[in-house]
Amino acid sequence: MNDAAPAPTPAPAPRRARVRAPELIGRGGWLNTGGKELSLAELRGKCVIVDFWTFCCINCLHVLDELRELEEKHRDTVVIVGVHSPKFVHEAEHQAVVDAVERYGVEHPVLDDPELATWKQYAVRAWPTLVVIDPEGYIVAQHAGEGHAHAIERLVEELEAEHGAKGTLRRGDGPYVPPEPVATDLRFPGKAIVLPSGNFLVSDTTRHQLVELGPDGESVVRRIGGDGQFKEPQGLALLPDGRVVVADTVHHALRAFDPASGEIELLAGTGRQWWQGQPTSGPALDIDLSSPWDVAWWRGKVWIAMAGVHQLWTYDPQTATVEVAAGTTNEGLVDGPGAEAWFAQPSGLAATEDRLWVADSETSALRYVDAEGAVHTAVGTGLFDFGHRDGDAAQALLQHPLGVTALPDGSVAVADTYNHALRRYDPASGEVTTLATDLREPSDAVLAGDDIVVVESARHRLTRLRLPEEAVRVEAVAHRTQRSATEVAPGRLQLDVVFQAPAGQKLDTRYGPSTRLLVSSTPPELLLAGEGTGTDLARELGLNPEVAEGVLHVSAMAASCDDDPENEYPACHMHQQDWGVPVRLTEGGASRLPLVLAGMDAAGAQ
Repeated sequence: MNDAAPAPTPAPAPRRARVRAPELIGRGGWLNTGGKELSLAELRGKCVIVDFWTFCCINCLHVLDELRELEEKHRDTVVIVGVHSPKFVHEAEHQAVVDAVERYGVEHPVLDDPELATWKQYAVRAWPTLVVIDPEGYIVAQHAGEGHAHAIERLVEELEAEHGAKGTLRRGDGPYVPPEPVATDLRFPGKAIVLPSGNFLVSDTTRHQLVELGPDGESVVRRIGGDGQFKEPQGLALLPDGRVVVADTVHHALRAFDPASGEIELLAGTGRQWWQGQPTSGPALDIDLSSPWDVAWWRGKVWIAMAGVHQLWTYDPQTATVEVAAGTTNEGLVDGPGAEAWFAQPSGLAATEDRLWVADSETSALRYVDAEGAVHTAVGTGLFDFGHRDGDAAQALLQHPLGVTALPDGSVAVADTYNHALRRYDPASGEVTTLATDLREPSDAVLAGDDIVVVESARHRLTRLRLPEEAVRVEAVAHRTQRSATEVAPGRLQLDVVFQAPAGQKLDTRYGPSTRLLVSSTPPELLLAGEGTGTDLARELGLNPEVAEGVLHVSAMAASCDDDPENEYPACHMHQQDWGVPVRLTEGGASRLPLVLAGMDAAGAQ
């Protein structure tokens, strides 16, 4: 008999919350599975990452790219499932989702959920949101926004070890079945320009090329850059020296293409995506960019629609520098001086002598910058109102426009992408009309003589139209986002942004506070208290009982670094997300609003 005192029992590792994952359901059915329906039961034994996304959302596209390396590295243990949860009416069309899955190279199963059934089951509040489900079918983490791939990979490695030891991990191929490739000269073209030769230059986005077409808009003259030099290129602009600036969107760069020599040169960007806190001006090759979507030559500079950060930047070829020209990085519709204006995914530019026109896609708005640098809105009211309505610009509606073209009479044509239409705005009369319908996701248009040539992105072609003498009559429709409002009580509302640093990391406080919270509202009268910027992720808001409903705009950021005191240069990561939360004030509504940036809400609400 051994009388020695027993060794102390080590403290058990903290257990993760055990929340059973709801089933994945969606009326649109499954894509990338070879026609097979999937269920969570069939995925048992795998680490499942559910990606709630919608194809209009630039942050969702960033997350698709962030997840690619993890998807490849852990292909035998991880299954990523995209749940497509639409914001716009067009995004609820099944064929539009099919197109988007091909357009953005999604190589995992996707559930088309046009009625947001699974979104509601998982209590999701923002695009993009990632939910991690362990091999036994329990939710173990939730992340909103960008910058979480490293944390999810760390968690996946823990789950692999834990469930490998328990015998509950199942290795092997996942359920992804690639679709059959389709042969066309263009595949989801983005933007186009007319070269001095009369030929068209088109960004062939999904094939990562530029394509030069003859004056007929159909005959292929040559293909440029199909060897990895471009990645999902979009905007094109002709420079005075004859070269073409290319918005190399997923490479987060600007390049110059010389049609005469065929040479391609990097003008701006490092290949890395810009994050909050990084420089916004300086030598162009030293500054990170974020998803430049269109470019235009105006007032001696290249103007850049920086869709990824909701800003306009400029590139000066004389000094080879870039800088921010307008926008605060907050997402929304606010006019005024450039430094105070808000944009929402600006995606199309067109220059006239005294105005730079902007297609501001997420606010379904047409906007412009004047010669003094101030920002104005011609058509559009905000993030959640859209439709197809002509007439006086103050009440007219667009739906996620991606392109704008200056016309000879001083008006502008708008590629009204999700309405499948070409619209016209006349500044002289203040009227919006429809020039053409039955286009398929038009993303740009260029003038060619008396004709206007439209980039019909989802029909993979250029379509030539004669500029009509009269407008097309269209029955007016108006929409609001399908997302149901959160019922909250008037008066005090506790806002909690939940952030838990990934395993092995801690908040980065070396240079001051590592978190930021910005709160505002539409209408502004909704908030009696709590508006503005601070460093605490919890804040008490005061809601005005005189305002029945509105939208709370919440932007949160947190920086975390490796928790290793021996490492002088720890790896650090930025996590950030913007929420637009529709709220309805009702007696008996919630007095707390939790928004999960990363982790699980300890109070039980996700």
